[in-house]
Amino acid sequence: MIDRLFRRAISSPVLVYILRCLIGFSIGYVLYRNFAHFELFWSLLSIILVISPEETDSKRLSIERFKSNFVGSFVALLCIIINGNALYMIVIGIIITILVCRFFHIMNMARVAVVALLIIMIQPHQEELSYTPIFRFLSVAMGCLIGLTIVVSSAYVLRELRKKFGIFIDQ
Repeated sequence: MIDRLFRRAISSPVLVYILRCLIGFSIGYVLYRNFAHFELFWSLLSIILVISPEETDSKRLSIERFKSNFVGSFVALLCIIINGNALYMIVIGIIITILVCRFFHIMNMARVAVVALLIIMIQPHQEELSYTPIFRFLSVAMGCLIGLTIVVSSAYVLRELRKKFGIFIDQ
């Protein structure tokens, strides 16, 4: 009975996604609470954005989300360094973000990249303006890395468990 229940759990995409999200949220929340000065809420958000709910191609989609989130946050950082968060810089940033996504063949994730850009450029800053974009960029990048690590490591563990129990799922 327990063996059968365990087999169903490791082959259920919904349960796998729930587990990944809970692990990601737990890590992000601990960082957010312990280092509130660094605006790590954006790490928490990025962790959840990178983790893919898709049943197939979960690792590939998470890598694409990682890339797009990184592109958006990097373009935002450059825009702010060039000329602050003026409206025209936001518009230019959106255009550049979409073009960079096109160049790297991640247009299906351009929406995530634009959201990352807007998070950094529009959200009111809690700290002195000169440091905030850098903290936000690092926060988003750290969240992306954590989310990607969760997906890759859990995929490895699940693959080994599925091999052990003779469960074969296309991924």
